[in-house]
Amino acid sequence: MVIAGFKGDIAEDHASRETASRDASLFRVVPQAVVFPRDADDVKALVAFANGNRHLGISLTARAAGTDMTGGPLSESVVVDFTRYMNHIREVGYGFAVAEPGTYYRDLERELAAQDFLLPSYPASKGLCAIGGMVANNSGGEKTLSYGKTADYVARVDMACSDGNVYSFGKLDARGLREKMRLATFEGDLYRSVYDLVTKHADALRAAKPDVSKNSAGYALWDVYDGKTFDMGRLITGSQGTLGLVTEVRFRTIRPKKHSRLLVMFLNDASSLAALVPKVLEQRPESFESYDDHTLKLGMRYMFFRFAWQFIPEVGMIIRNGGLPKLVLLAEFTGDSERETLKKAEAARKGLAGLCGAMRITQTARDAEKYWAVRRESFSLLRTKIRGKQTAPFIDDVIVAPAKLPRFLPELEALMKPYEKDMTYTVAGHMGNGNFHIIPLMDLKIVRSRQVIRELGQKVYALVVKYGGSITAEHNDGLMRTPYLETMYGPEICALFAEAKRIFDPHGIFNPGKKVGGSAEYSQAHIRRE
Repeated sequence: MVIAGFKGDIAEDHASRETASRDASLFRVVPQAVVFPRDADDVKALVAFANGNRHLGISLTARAAGTDMTGGPLSESVVVDFTRYMNHIREVGYGFAVAEPGTYYRDLERELAAQDFLLPSYPASKGLCAIGGMVANNSGGEKTLSYGKTADYVARVDMACSDGNVYSFGKLDARGLREKMRLATFEGDLYRSVYDLVTKHADALRAAKPDVSKNSAGYALWDVYDGKTFDMGRLITGSQGTLGLVTEVRFRTIRPKKHSRLLVMFLNDASSLAALVPKVLEQRPESFESYDDHTLKLGMRYMFFRFAWQFIPEVGMIIRNGGLPKLVLLAEFTGDSERETLKKAEAARKGLAGLCGAMRITQTARDAEKYWAVRRESFSLLRTKIRGKQTAPFIDDVIVAPAKLPRFLPELEALMKPYEKDMTYTVAGHMGNGNFHIIPLMDLKIVRSRQVIRELGQKVYALVVKYGGSITAEHNDGLMRTPYLETMYGPEICALFAEAKRIFDPHGIFNPGKKVGGSAEYSQAHIRRE
C-alpha cells in the first residue's frame, strides 16, 4: 500500500493486522492494513488516499488504546492507530489541557496532577485507555455522578473532515455561528446543514433524548444547539470516529477535592434500593458505585496477596452481614477538609440505619484503595484470570433512572435467570446514575453462546427501553449496539442519525457500520471463536 505524502508507518504484516483485529469486545475483524500517522498532515494524506480509492472500498477507522468494548475501532479496511506517534501532550495550563488522540490518559493524569488538576471523566480502564477513545465514546466513570462525561470537558476538537482539511470545532455564540454559516466552503456547509437538521427536528430530537444522566447511543444531535450556543464538539464527542479523524483535543479540567472518605455498604437484596439511593444522594457523594458478590469474590481471590491483611475488615463485615452480600455499594464523599468529608460520610451512614447490612467508613486512602481496585479491575480480572471461558460484553452498559431500579433490577434478573446454564456473569456499575455493567463469561466456541448473545441482548435492550433508559450509557454502540439503535429510538430518529453521517461523511470513508448501517448479521459473523 502506497499513500502519497504519508510520512508515518504502514503495516500489512500478519502480526500487526491481528493485533488491530481485536479490542476489549467479543469481536474479531481483520483489517487490510494498519497505519500510524505522525501528525495532522499525515491524517490529511490518509483522507485524500481514502477519497481517491473509494472504488476499492477503502475506509479509515481510528484506533487509540484498543480498550473499547463494542468493536468500535475494528475494520476490514484501514485502521489508523494514533498511539505510536500522535501521543503528545501539547500544553497543560490553569484549567485546561491540550493533547493528541493517542495520548494515554495515565500520562495526562500525571501531568495534570503535578499542577493539581484533573480530567474527571475517566473510565474504569484509566490505566490503559487513551484520550482519543474517551472522546470517541464520550466516556464516563466513577466521577461522572458529580462531574459529568467527557463531552462536558471537550472545549475544542480538531478533526480531519471528508474534504481533507482539519477544522476546529467548539462552542459558538450567535455571532460566531453566523460567521461559520456564511463560509462558502465545506466547513460552512457543515454548519448550515447541521443547523437545519437540529432546528427543523428540534421537537422530535428533544423527545427522543432518554431520561437518564448518561447516554452514548446514537448521535447527540439534541445537545448541539440550545438556542443560544452552538457546539459541534458535542456531536463529534461520542461519534466513535464516524464523522472524521480527531487530531487534537483541548479539555477543560477541574481542581479535585483534597480529602476523601468511602462509605462501604453491604446489601443483601435490591428491595431497599428505592429508599437507600435517595438517602445516599442527599449527602451529595462525588461517586456512588456498586458491584455484586461475584465481583467481590473475584477481587478477594485474585487481589488477596496485593492487599493481604487489608481484607480483614471485609471478613468481619461478612460475618456481621450473615454471609456474602448480594451487592457492595461504595459512596465516596469528598471535601476541602477532613472534618467536612467525614461529616458527610457519617451523615449518610446514620441515614441508612436499617436499610442495609454491615457498613463501614474507610480511614485512609490505602484503606479505600482495595475497593476501587476491585471495581476498576474486575473486567480485566475476568479477561485474564478465568480459564476456559471468555468475557462477552454484550449487555455491559445499560442505564435507567435510579428511581426505577427497584422495579428494573428484578425484571432484569428474571430475564437473565433462564440463561444461567449458558453463562456466569458479574455485575458492577455506577449506582448513582443507575448504570450497570453486566459482563457474562461464556464459551464462544459453542454455537449456543452466539445464539444467547443475540436472543438475550434483544430482551435486555427491550426492557431498558421500556423503562425509558439507554442501551449504552458510556461504552457507545460499535458493532455491538448499532443494530439495536432503532429499537431504542425508532426509524425517524435513526434517519436523522443517517443524515448527520451523510453531512459529515458523504462518501462513507470514516468507520462504516458503526452508528449507521450496521447489521446484527455482520456482528454475529464476527464474534471471535476463542
